[in-house]
Amino acid sequence: MQDNMQVSMDEFLPLRDVVFKTLRQAILTGELKPGERLMEIHLANKLGVSRTPIREAIRKLELEGLVTMIPRRGAEVAQITEKSMNDVLEVRRALDALCVELACERITPEELEELKKACIAFEEAVKTKDTRKIAQADVALHDIIVHATGNERLVQLVNNLAEQMYRYRFEYIKDASQHQNLVEEHRIIYESIVNKDQETASREAKIHIDNQKKAIIRQIRLDREKH
Repeated sequence: MQDNMQVSMDEFLPLRDVVFKTLRQAILTGELKPGERLMEIHLANKLGVSRTPIREAIRKLELEGLVTMIPRRGAEVAQITEKSMNDVLEVRRALDALCVELACERITPEELEELKKACIAFEEAVKTKDTRKIAQADVALHDIIVHATGNERLVQLVNNLAEQMYRYRFEYIKDASQHQNLVEEHRIIYESIVNKDQETASREAKIHIDNQKKAIIRQIRLDREKH
């Protein structure tokens, strides 16, 4: 486990929720790795809290499917499986296609300008080769498209999936060979929205997810071979 995980105190949240958010973020970003054991005493010392909020957080993470309880071993960060990834990406693929179709109809000139800037910001992030920066720029770009739909229920659904997507997105972004593809796919999606070309936008949004899926499966299998 790396040493940069720390509790960022939020005065409005109970301690157990702060600990839960801290551990959850560490799992989603890959700081706590799949298969890594979650030792209550170690985590309590590391985060400067008692074991009770750690235990409560681990229980909640198990309910979310991010932690697995192994007999005689205790809690471990859940493995990223092809099945769990498929389930998330299948839904995300349909929602992303709907988002770009609606954005073609409803996006405002201001949002289009924001989207253009987000595409440039993503290209800049790719040049840094910093996985976290690239992931953040990717999320920011897609958020503009989602909000441009003007559909609050759709925004809610995408947000619910987004956090689970984060874990897979990190796996994808680790693969530097895909970075140029991502830049190109974003550019085509942006241009289709500018041209109000729903068919191309929808097709490209699906290709975008399909390519992620292939790359993540490759990464999962690579990780499996290493172990």
